[in-house]
Amino acid sequence: MKIFEGIEIRDLALYLVKEKTLVLSDIHIGYEESLNKQGVMLPRRHLKDLLVRLDRVFDNLEVSRIVINGDLKHEFGTISNTEWKETLQLLDYLLEKCEDVVLIRGNHDTILGPIADKREVKVRNFLLLGDVLICHGDKVIDKDCKVIIIGHEHCAVGLRDGVKREVYKCFLKGGYDGKVLIVMPSWNFVLGSDVLQERLLSPYLGDVSEFEVYVVSDKVYDFGKVRDI
Repeated sequence: MKIFEGIEIRDLALYLVKEKTLVLSDIHIGYEESLNKQGVMLPRRHLKDLLVRLDRVFDNLEVSRIVINGDLKHEFGTISNTEWKETLQLLDYLLEKCEDVVLIRGNHDTILGPIADKREVKVRNFLLLGDVLICHGDKVIDKDCKVIIIGHEHCAVGLRDGVKREVYKCFLKGGYDGKVLIVMPSWNFVLGSDVLQERLLSPYLGDVSEFEVYVVSDKVYDFGKVRDI
């Protein structure tokens, strides 16, 4: 589905058509291990499920550049054993798809250099592709552009049917300072923050009631505006 001129939703990713660039956000490798250490027992299937889903995204898609828009890993002050192993596995997978992989530094990426150096990939605070600014969203980047793409929020919406409630990952599209703002969901399948109920964290976001919602399920659904859900 096209979310803006020249930008398509491909599952939980965005594809910049002209630049042949695929953007992923908030993978948070190591999150399950972190929960296990806190006594929350979740199976560590994240990387396996991630690669299966990415295979479908890359099918019949021409990609010249892959951007991870912040929070590749989860731990703040260290690199856990799982993070070392699985981030390198993921980077190897992505480098098989194209040679240009860019890591945007997120708020969880305080120690990212050693991982990037192992595979000689670039780490940047933001990436400007023509009129499109890609940044994590935890801080405002002041650049001349028409479109801003951020992550950080792990966007989702909670939908209720009687007593049953399910949370679905989603994209948001609205505005910021006269620019089009697109907010991406997380590629960690456990993480999701309900934008209808939870406090928003990004300085790019205030009142999102007029933002458009694109829910990702078996396909992408245009849900209209936040205020109408």
